[in-house]
Amino acid sequence: MDVETTANCTCLNLRKASRAVTQFYDEAFKPVGLRVTQFSLLALVANKGPAGMKELAKFLVMDRTTLTRNLKPLIDQGFLVVIKSDDRRQRPIAITSRGRNRLAQALPLWREAQNRVVANLGRETWVGLLQSLSATVSATTHE
Repeated sequence: MDVETTANCTCLNLRKASRAVTQFYDEAFKPVGLRVTQFSLLALVANKGPAGMKELAKFLVMDRTTLTRNLKPLIDQGFLVVIKSDDRRQRPIAITSRGRNRLAQALPLWREAQNRVVANLGRETWVGLLQSLSATVSATTHE
């Protein structure tokens, strides 16, 4: 096996980039006590309105077990709530007023971090990156 070739592994390089970007955004969110994954979930639920676990997991390309694990701290802190439903298979998640307040505190920090990333990459490279990442998701998901 040519081990040097594995340095070009798509997964390895995406995971390295993902860890670096995650660390960058996590640092930006420290003043409000959120991690970027939590910010993303709050923003997603705020934008979609009450959304089911299946819908959230599909949008995030995440299995439900991982999604549940990521939602738990946000529910425990009162930022999100599971809406009771007659259908036990449905568990819509909604953002609370406390969650909206935390999201409002985090948005300026996100904008600052986002603007730094775009400035450091250059707008053209950033747009290309988003297109490439979207294409990568499409190329590797089974739907």
